[in-house]
Amino acid sequence: MDKKLRIKVFEKASLCRNFEINAFNYSKNRTIKIPIYLSAGQEFTPATLSTLIFNKKIKPLIFAQHRCHSTYLSFGGKIENLIVELLGNYRLSNTRGMGGSASIYSKEIKMYGHDGHMGTQVPIGIGACFTSRKPTIVFMGDASAEEDYVLGALGWASVKKLPILFIVEDNNLSILTEKKVRRNWHMHEVARSFKMRGYDLNDNPKEIYKYQKYFFKEPMLLNINTNRLFWHAGAGKDSDEIFDRYLNEKKYLGSIGERIDKKIKQKVDEIWRKQLEKL
Repeated sequence: MDKKLRIKVFEKASLCRNFEINAFNYSKNRTIKIPIYLSAGQEFTPATLSTLIFNKKIKPLIFAQHRCHSTYLSFGGKIENLIVELLGNYRLSNTRGMGGSASIYSKEIKMYGHDGHMGTQVPIGIGACFTSRKPTIVFMGDASAEEDYVLGALGWASVKKLPILFIVEDNNLSILTEKKVRRNWHMHEVARSFKMRGYDLNDNPKEIYKYQKYFFKEPMLLNINTNRLFWHAGAGKDSDEIFDRYLNEKKYLGSIGERIDKKIKQKVDEIWRKQLEKL
């Protein structure tokens, strides 16, 4: 994966990170009054995937759950629309303020809002892919992957050899309960038991890049190990010792990363300010 491509990924990740920092701050001071599920720390998964998928000239159907701000932004969602959604604006937002943080919908980018039941985006996404035969990407958390209807649907997707990519954003936590307390099996091994490709990897763009040749050729599941920086819901911090992929990539890019971060921060801060002035 060349440096030029990693810069493109970092630009998207920077947009997501700076958006989430604003969302964190405005939630903390109660400007945002609804529950929010921040994706800070996990932004390199959708940033990398969207960059690679768009390079293939593919615009997939997108099904996600909570912690999906970065998915929406990485795949081309309008930042202004997401801001007004979080602010509960019934006139300007994509779902008239009724979707909120966990149910982001955008017809423009083919992203379908979640219904609120954990993991249901998986069988729904599989059904949409089966009916349309269009490339489809389904995001789930490591806890959603444990739901019975998720596992059954994965097996069916394998039988039908659908052009679908399953992404487990594995931050090792169901609210605060670690995986080792909940189960003794791994999702990439479950996928293989269903006779589909299954891989366990980190959210490093270089690692995700290795699997792009399999995208939408047949069902595939990537269990991507990542870290959330903030609480399960709301504006708080789990720990000050969590590995941060964003800082790692910025350090790798050096002065280029610093310039990108500064430029995008200014842009995102200004967009937030202008939207708040309209209230």
